[in-house]
Amino acid sequence: MSTVVERTRASDRAYATLLEEIQSGDLAPGTVLAEVEQAARLGVSRTPLREALQQLSADGLVEQQSPRVTVVTDIDADDIRSLFEIRRALEESAARLAAERGDAEMFAGLASEFADAGASLNAQTGRDNYYALIARFDRAVDAAVDNDYIASALRTVRTHLVRVRRLSRDNPQRLTASVAEHRLIAEALAERDGDLAAHATHVHLRNALTSILDSLPSDSEGPS
Repeated sequence: MSTVVERTRASDRAYATLLEEIQSGDLAPGTVLAEVEQAARLGVSRTPLREALQQLSADGLVEQQSPRVTVVTDIDADDIRSLFEIRRALEESAARLAAERGDAEMFAGLASEFADAGASLNAQTGRDNYYALIARFDRAVDAAVDNDYIASALRTVRTHLVRVRRLSRDNPQRLTASVAEHRLIAEALAERDGDLAAHATHVHLRNALTSILDSLPSDSEGPS
């Protein structure tokens, strides 16, 4: 195995670990990622670590404060509003296209799964299964749209969205409403009703944004 391949794999491993830790909140906003300490912790040399940090910087998840010190970026109310502006544009367009191009029977099956998901949200396993169902639904929409540019833009949005979702994922009322909203979107896609799918997506994202902003501590709201 060549040194370049080994370094690439080490860089990929470091990136994946740091990404998961940032998205989960284990590495909170403002956490300093010093090269020497992080390389030792992750069991990689400093070159692949730098490559991983460069990718995270390109994702907007970290920023360099000095040649050897990188910090996890903050995410505040203004960032979240901006994220949802582009998310609405992309996902409403994707819903219209998926209604036209997608497999109606498959979306009907997903609608049925959403109908059943609400009964188990009180248990952690049920919530985990629900988030896995959302991920499958997103993949199904992406496959139906079959547009690499939209898919690439949505991947970037979802990288940040994982961090944001943590802020409201333990809100039982919001989770229950989210299930019903996803079910309506899936049913509209199954019926090939692009207008309804886009509108249901708009309502879902508006409600999600409101819930997330309401979950933020007051000092995260930024200027009014």
